[in-house]
Amino acid sequence: MASHPFYTAQQRPLSLILAVLCAQLPLYAQAQTSATDTNTEKETTLPEVRVSDTQSGTASSEKTRAYTVRSSKSATGLDLPVRETPQAVSTVTRAQMDDFALTSANKVLEHATGVTVEKVETDRTYYTARGFDITNFQIDGIGTPFAFGLYDGDQDTAIYDRVEVVRGANGLLSGTGNPSATVNFIRKRPTREFQATAGLSYGSWNDRRLDLDVSGSLIQSGKIRGRMVAAKEKTDSYLDRYSLDKTVFYGIVEADLGQDTLLSLGYNQQSNKTKGSLWGALPLYYTNGSATHYDDSTSTSPSWTRWNTKTQTAFAELEQRLAYDWKVKTTLSKTWTGEDSKLFYTYGTPDAATGLGLYSYPSLYTNHAHQKQASINASGPFPLLGRKHELMLGWSWGLAVNNEKSLYTADTGLPLPDISHWNGDFAEPTSYTASERGGAISDRYRRLFAAARFELTDTLKLITGLNNTEVSSYGLAYDENKSRSDRGTTPYAGIIYNLTSTISVYTAYTGIFSPQYQVDSQHKTLTPAKGRSLELGIKQELFERRVLASATVFKASQRNLAESGGYFADGSAYYKGIDTFSKGIEIELAGRITPHLQISTGYTLLSVQDANDQDVRTFTPRQLLHVDSTYRLPWFDQVKLGASLRWRSKTWRDQGGGIITRQNPYALLDLMASYDVTDKLNLKLQLNNVTNKKYINSLYWSQGYYGAPFNANVSMTWAY
Repeated sequence: MASHPFYTAQQRPLSLILAVLCAQLPLYAQAQTSATDTNTEKETTLPEVRVSDTQSGTASSEKTRAYTVRSSKSATGLDLPVRETPQAVSTVTRAQMDDFALTSANKVLEHATGVTVEKVETDRTYYTARGFDITNFQIDGIGTPFAFGLYDGDQDTAIYDRVEVVRGANGLLSGTGNPSATVNFIRKRPTREFQATAGLSYGSWNDRRLDLDVSGSLIQSGKIRGRMVAAKEKTDSYLDRYSLDKTVFYGIVEADLGQDTLLSLGYNQQSNKTKGSLWGALPLYYTNGSATHYDDSTSTSPSWTRWNTKTQTAFAELEQRLAYDWKVKTTLSKTWTGEDSKLFYTYGTPDAATGLGLYSYPSLYTNHAHQKQASINASGPFPLLGRKHELMLGWSWGLAVNNEKSLYTADTGLPLPDISHWNGDFAEPTSYTASERGGAISDRYRRLFAAARFELTDTLKLITGLNNTEVSSYGLAYDENKSRSDRGTTPYAGIIYNLTSTISVYTAYTGIFSPQYQVDSQHKTLTPAKGRSLELGIKQELFERRVLASATVFKASQRNLAESGGYFADGSAYYKGIDTFSKGIEIELAGRITPHLQISTGYTLLSVQDANDQDVRTFTPRQLLHVDSTYRLPWFDQVKLGASLRWRSKTWRDQGGGIITRQNPYALLDLMASYDVTDKLNLKLQLNNVTNKKYINSLYWSQGYYGAPFNANVSMTWAY
């Protein structure tokens, strides 16, 4: 591999940024605090607390109303201060979700440092970080690799306390060392004290939403507690003929079976019913190679199309405290997923003068899947050489069974009018008997993992870990044999050195082992991608530990990573294995700077190249910036103002034949204003994309569609 001058070119600016950040922010805070020391924001009266009713040791973010958390288990499985975690960890808390109406996973991850949300269709989305697909998604730290990296539906966030993103390879807990990120959705938990909230909102395109959340003790002693969360949303869209009807329910009961035993039982369900759903999207170029131009409301789907999804999960957790501060936690869960869709794909290349040249491709699609998971882990301290250390041992198992079917009609290949002026008038097919394809696949995994935190000195810590993963698949999918069996061991090592009581530096190494489902031109499944990931960082707690600032330099290499290689005669894709090298820097600042000012901001600079120093995965922006901030007026503390800015650099896609599709750099600005009518009643106005910027959501695929134009939302929330 040729040497890359990236780091030497960037280290000096990084050092300068860190020096300015560390030197200026304390001065700013001192000035602000002295000017407002007689005022306190209402939300700061609730300090960060650990929920004493649970024994998990994790802190809830909904009580603190802060934009950061002090500790996290998402990276190593050990409950560590974020400052002493040897990886980049970002958190989108409950307060941030509420302030900016982040009601879906897509919206939340758009506000996470270093993450790109690739909305390829209305109801399917990819996510990338550090240049690669995010394939590891967890709920409360438990989850199987999301091998396809593609999420169907619109996952609601009403049931979650926060979302933690661990950037970089995380093979220790996820089972595969994909060097992108691991996303951990952390559920809300019952509270001992009674609390209730109800929210009602109305927005552009007739967007109506109702939220309910009730929690508290179910018996007088407080030893049994429960929580119920429900949400209902119905909305039309800026896209022609698209609408969504979403229903969410979550219930959980916790019981103290004894002083040292906690049992949790829970169930959640989400149902999405859509009409006018995009399958594929708009063509991005004309036959002469020039870029297409449509109204941002343009859709290629008739009104009779639908993409309905329903997901149900039941889970049980048993946590037992043992002697010497050890504890054992066992988790069982089962998830049922169903999809029922009637879809319409548009293919072809339009003529620049007439707009003609597109053709129909209707299909019926159904999918029924279930997933079983079991895990057990034990953790606690142990003495060695006169010092106290920590150890975590675990085992997990998962089985996913997926059955899908696609039916096709004789109405395929019919010419369509110019979609610039099309109202979706295409007769719904009466029969889908022309052909049938599908698949039945079973995926099984087993993991053994261990992690240890050694306190070498008062200021020097070492975290080591090992993960042995075995993955097997059986079955056919769309005439392809998906059977495989892969096994690999992923090492992990991190060193943390505390320069002071508030400043830590770290370095971390993780192996990469990523089983792949793609087939090559000979119809053989690609062998796992392997490689390594390295990062070096510095973290500092500021403003009485209310704010965490961090900077990270990272580098990863992968061998045999699947890259699109072409198409078979039937239109299905095949892939080739390539070597890739990614590197970059990330800078982040999050927390409460003053009693009135909160901020969450992050910047990413990225390079992704192949062995020939050529840029690859160019649909991924090389620079990302986000800034979320709220300010409560000290002279009128019933009013809180907020702004959210998200900027991304240019992206492009080589469409073949010398045709390049480009998306210029763009920024999206959202504004928010809220007013506390009483201590229990709040009114809020949200303005999104206030500059009415027009942009393509993603160039991940050869087709794409436009993002939402300017829109507004008003809400009313009552809290007890």
